[in-house]
Amino acid sequence: MLSYKESLKILKETNALMEGHFILSSGLHSTKYVQCAQLLSKPQYSKKICESLADKIKNEFRDINLILSPAMGGIIIGYEIGKLLNINTIFSERVNGAFTLRRDFIIPKNINVLIVEDVITTGKSSLECSELVKKAQANVLGYACIIDRSNGKSFIKEKIISQIELNISTFEANNIPKELEKVKAIKPGSRGL
Repeated sequence: MLSYKESLKILKETNALMEGHFILSSGLHSTKYVQCAQLLSKPQYSKKICESLADKIKNEFRDINLILSPAMGGIIIGYEIGKLLNINTIFSERVNGAFTLRRDFIIPKNINVLIVEDVITTGKSSLECSELVKKAQANVLGYACIIDRSNGKSFIKEKIISQIELNISTFEANNIPKELEKVKAIKPGSRGL
């Protein structure tokens, strides 16, 4: 398994972890921004991260029957973990603002489902996926991600298996540190451009 230091190095080398002044989709400001799509677009690096995460998942969970990921960010990582563990993988998509299963995906009754995504911050997407599992009368085994940046403040009460935990400070727009005010703010991400 990769160490924290090795994982952090890969995230920085692939620009999956950027430093600067960022306005997050929540409106909060931060000195760091996580963009796992950059990591996942580079197979030679993402393979190492995924293999290490798969090993952690194997050590933590038994009898996984299905992996469920939220679209968009979770699709690639869910697929890669499913491939490494030889477990079928499906994903949910937003329809009218709510996650749903499309493309003839189903969650059979009474199976064990692991929810996998790229980054967990609040855990809302993962919890929305868990509602689909419960509705299907199946079991949520747990949650896994490449990066857990929840700082212990996730809505998920169960343990989160991650490749790396990052404690990233955020600031209200009216309470930005003076040194951060000097750096031009950019708004990256899926909702910012």
